[in-house]
Amino acid sequence: MTFYLYILHCAGGSYYTGHTDNLEPRLAAHSADEFHGYTAGRQPLRLQFVEAFPSRLDALERAQQIKRWSREKKPALIHRDWPRLQALARAHGWRPPVHGSTGSPRTGKEISARRGNPTAAVARRSGKAAP
Repeated sequence: MTFYLYILHCAGGSYYTGHTDNLEPRLAAHSADEFHGYTAGRQPLRLQFVEAFPSRLDALERAQQIKRWSREKKPALIHRDWPRLQALARAHGWRPPVHGSTGSPRTGKEISARRGNPTAAVARRSGKAAP
């Protein structure tokens, strides 16, 4: 099954970002003002961007990411203006990884585990004594 992230341009110039597994009926429902959420009363709506994903979680995570973006970044994505999108990301603190790693930063637990006490870091953060 395919899941979709979509961006609608609303009357007044705002954007709505959502996700669905059935794009055409979802767009029709938005246009018919069947939802009582953000798009209600903001017609006409124009579909601006669609991206397909293999899972609902992937589409949801992408929608949540885009919802956190600045208003400037959304048109850059819609127009696939990758240099502008990267420039705006850098302006908001994003930097490409130095070593190309996509892993999570260390939490301290790994270091403590190497020293022979895997729960010490967790105990320090919780304020409780390690067993």
